[in-house]
Amino acid sequence: MKYKFLKPLIILIFLTSCVGTSSTGIFGTGVTIAMDPRTLGTQIDDSIMDKSLDAKLLSTNKNYFLNVKTKIIDGRIFITGKVDKIEEKLNITKMAWETKGARSVKNDLKIKNEFNFKQSAKDLLITSQLRSALIFNKKTKAVNYNIDTYKKKIYIYGIAETTEERDQVIDEAKQILDVEDVISSILLVEDLRIQKN
Repeated sequence: MKYKFLKPLIILIFLTSCVGTSSTGIFGTGVTIAMDPRTLGTQIDDSIMDKSLDAKLLSTNKNYFLNVKTKIIDGRIFITGKVDKIEEKLNITKMAWETKGARSVKNDLKIKNEFNFKQSAKDLLITSQLRSALIFNKKTKAVNYNIDTYKKKIYIYGIAETTEERDQVIDEAKQILDVEDVISSILLVEDLRIQKN
């Protein structure tokens, strides 16, 4: 009898401990809810779209789970990672556009070459350096950005409060040693479909 009440209590504690700290666990956006300029409704819509697209990709090819990353901001879909053939890249773009609520798709998938440990280590170092620079820069909110590096090219996706913040993020990326190019898809709060009041 006493165990009947124990199970719902454990579930309740688990659920309440997940909410409010970060949207990574519940919503999967990687942006802290309190600092995210999108409304909670928009964050949830984006998260539902992201989960739906991830499910499509996984059902198409299990390797996409490890090799393809998606990020959705205000209905805009960003895709990075690596695939074996150009046909896969085109098919993933098609799937992204078919996701309910998609407003635009930016596909930065690369066609795989032979794995290069040295190059991958450099890319990881570049990503870490930029992440650290954004955390220590008081003019930027690091949690509002996704960063990927591939062959010394940095891809930055996120939301900036102002054009100054967007410029700061891009400038920080360009200052990192060995970076060959910075490709940014940084939206301004004023560009969002719905903003927090």
